[in-house]
Amino acid sequence: MTPEQRIFTVLADVPAGKVVAYGQLARMAGLPGRARWVGRLMGHLPQDSTLPWHRVMKSSGHLAFNEQDPRFQKQQRLLENEGIHVISGKVAQHYFWQPA
Repeated sequence: MTPEQRIFTVLADVPAGKVVAYGQLARMAGLPGRARWVGRLMGHLPQDSTLPWHRVMKSSGHLAFNEQDPRFQKQQRLLENEGIHVISGKVAQHYFWQPA
């Protein structure tokens, strides 16, 4: 399995109503230290991808985009549709996924 496939497999498992950080996603896929690479990979997903890219954010809980960026609005809307509260561009730590 390629590194990309490993990331996509873990990302597909992130349940609705939960989020992961870029670095957390990399570690869970067995690729520690590759948070920035994960960010670039998310940025190159095709428009028609069904992967839940919106569930990936900074470890601080902040969305990755500037508030004026249309992608910020889309990510916030998708998260809120899943019951995740976004306040001032940030989600609370209790939304971070901790798989068993």
